[in-house]
Amino acid sequence: MTVAASQRASFATLLKLGRVSNLPTVWTNVLVGTVLAGGDWRGGRIGLVLVAMSLFYVGGMYLNDYFDRAVDARERPARPIPAGEISPAAVAAAGAALLAGAVALMAAAGTAGAVTGVLLALLILGYDAHHKDVVWAPLVMGACRALVYCGAAAATGTIAAHVLLPALACAAYVAGITYAAGRESVDRIGSLWPLALLAAPLFAASAALLHGAVASAFYLALTVWLASAVYLLVKRPRAGVVSRAVGWLIAGISLVDAAFLAGAGAIAAAYWAVAGFAVTLVLHKQIAGT
Repeated sequence: MTVAASQRASFATLLKLGRVSNLPTVWTNVLVGTVLAGGDWRGGRIGLVLVAMSLFYVGGMYLNDYFDRAVDARERPARPIPAGEISPAAVAAAGAALLAGAVALMAAAGTAGAVTGVLLALLILGYDAHHKDVVWAPLVMGACRALVYCGAAAATGTIAAHVLLPALACAAYVAGITYAAGRESVDRIGSLWPLALLAAPLFAASAALLHGAVASAFYLALTVWLASAVYLLVKRPRAGVVSRAVGWLIAGISLVDAAFLAGAGAIAAAYWAVAGFAVTLVLHKQIAGT
């Protein structure tokens, strides 16, 4: 193998480890938190938060693979660590450095940003280290997503109260996804009741129906996409659909954000969230989201 080929393989490994195909969903979370807090979503401050939250996400994914390396060796041997593409120590060091960098960036946004950043880093570490041991781990993952909204809001100067409902609704949605993702290896869901969490954004975004036809269209798109994914999870019409449905639901986080923005009357920003949804689907064809 040539040096250039080796470098390309190493870069591909880093992208796979970080599950970077899901990053657009983090960016649309930041967009929602900024807009709902009254911040300027076209300004430079949002760029700082976008970078910080990207580092949190990628660092968290690195550490997830580090802590899951023994399980992955049995269930997902193609993941980078069990496949021998990178050492566990390197993954752990990179993950820790990314989280530290993310906290530093959030601290630059002010005291509220610093507190939110530290809390998010602790939740990420707690989830990665113990999510195989506790049944309520999906709720912790959901809380991590809620803190992305809160962190973006904090960077504007305050965590506005009306940011909390969308943040909690997305937290419930992500908890539902996390539960389903934990069943990918057996390709069946088991208990169906946790999937009810996926409906939380439909209630939180229902104000979109009051903002005219365009805003209602964003809400309808979310409803149809969510129903299609849940159908695959419940009916399992063919092998491998649980993994596909989980990918759809992850991409759907950006549709959730579009509906939240439409409910706030921020139609221009909602279009950007839909773009995030489309980009996530395209990236999933190159880099697995789970």
